[in-house]
Amino acid sequence: MNKNPHSDEFLYDLSDFFKLFGDSTRLKIIFSLMNTELCVNEISAELEMSQSSISHQLKILRQNKIVKNRKIGKQVFYSLDDEHVSSIIVQGVEHLEHRK
Repeated sequence: MNKNPHSDEFLYDLSDFFKLFGDSTRLKIIFSLMNTELCVNEISAELEMSQSSISHQLKILRQNKIVKNRKIGKQVFYSLDDEHVSSIIVQGVEHLEHRK
């Protein structure tokens, strides 16, 4: 860790990072991508949501390096950026299950 974890700048960055997980649509997208890569059409169908709302949330997740994309022709496939993302989600789920 390069930044001082007690600095205001670091804490603001960390707070902004966790805010990304505070939207249920983004969490649904992350869960959808935990084991496979999908295109917007597939995510939209799976979540029964409009492609525009899925695209909007994917843009936010991509800008914040939660998801990454790759293109094959005109098709864009999304996946989680790295194993840390799924690890954070799994730990959150485990924490909630532990509280029961």
